[in-house]
Amino acid sequence: MKNIKLLAFLLLLAPCPLALKAQTAGTVSPYSRFGLGLLREQSQGFNTSMGGVGAGIRVGNRINTLNPASYSAIDSLSFILDVGMSGSFGRMRQGSKQVGINNATLDYVHAGMHIAKRLGLAVGYMPYTTIGYDFSSPEEHVINDYNTTQDITTSTGYVGHGGLNQAYIGLGWKAFKNFSIGMNASLLWGQYEHQVMPLFMEGGVVGTTFNQVIKVFNASLKTYKLDFGVQYPVRLTRQDWLTFGATAGLGHKIAQDATLMVSTDTMAVASSPFDIPYTYGVGAAWQHKNTLLVAADFRQEFWSACHVPFATQDDYVAMKGFYRNKTKVAVGAQWTPNVFGKYWERIQYRAGMNFSTPYLKVDGANGPTELRMTIGAGLPITNRFNNRSVVNVGMQWLRRSASAAGMIKEDYFVINLGMTFNERWFMRYKIE
Repeated sequence: MKNIKLLAFLLLLAPCPLALKAQTAGTVSPYSRFGLGLLREQSQGFNTSMGGVGAGIRVGNRINTLNPASYSAIDSLSFILDVGMSGSFGRMRQGSKQVGINNATLDYVHAGMHIAKRLGLAVGYMPYTTIGYDFSSPEEHVINDYNTTQDITTSTGYVGHGGLNQAYIGLGWKAFKNFSIGMNASLLWGQYEHQVMPLFMEGGVVGTTFNQVIKVFNASLKTYKLDFGVQYPVRLTRQDWLTFGATAGLGHKIAQDATLMVSTDTMAVASSPFDIPYTYGVGAAWQHKNTLLVAADFRQEFWSACHVPFATQDDYVAMKGFYRNKTKVAVGAQWTPNVFGKYWERIQYRAGMNFSTPYLKVDGANGPTELRMTIGAGLPITNRFNNRSVVNVGMQWLRRSASAAGMIKEDYFVINLGMTFNERWFMRYKIE
């Protein structure tokens, strides 16, 4: 039995090095040029396909990082390992121009268990933001070369990469019969790098004889994040539960500075120009027997009070006004026809959607809104008396809609693939 568990554990981790390498290009969206980058979804395989709901979800065979109070419900006999990754295929449009894009990324690695009476533990990794883009502005005619008579044109190139990674440890404690509290303590770290390069072209080829003044905006960031949650389940009937949940995150200033380097070796420093926002969320989940789970969430993030580094004519300083508060609404459901029936009856069928307003401003206008439509399934990999370990398969349609004329619209088809390994490692057996 131990060898089987070890083999399963190694098989789960086998894809991780490849996925971690792929995560370095976690996005190709030009919107990741602004702020701390694109915010990543924080849900797991089971609730990603339910629209990303989680504040009120409380189940014993899954790790729900969206509300750490749920850790107190983790089965006391089980060890849970959850790994997920995704691939996206999309298209960006601006006016009559469009370009196809694709990407792959590691979404999360979580582990959880019950460590004491009424106390659950979870640890893991998931990206917080991603930065990744490479584009240029339209070419403009400057002059004709006197010797070759070819056009000399100019444009500006923009290249960026980085983002914040997140490693966390969380505890959930059942304080009394129908009330649980929890906390996630996270370490955030990563790189913030943007390059702006004027490009001079002669005959469509970038010239090497022109002096290039390259600006590099850079910061190595490391900070913490604290998130809290509460849950309160209410029994409606013998077969129905309604669980209320709420979460809150503490905002604060990131202590690291940002630098602006120019190719002429001029350097400016912005003192502590980044912040983590205050957040709160509320939600509820209704569960009928072991067959139906329906949930809804509301979440708000107060980015408008946060700063970003900004290069003025004379200095490089932290400034407000480049963010707006983000609001997200999500709904989702999971249906299992018969947990002890035939295989197709034991599959967990999932669907959901969410809508969020942007936290970014782009050239003074609001950034793109996001709409996600999701479906998926949890495929059991054990017999009908053990539905704990599943393969999570999901599909998403994501649209980033431009809120102002001239902005880019993005459409993505996303495939999510994950594995929830749930075995009763702490079961005590008696030999008669």
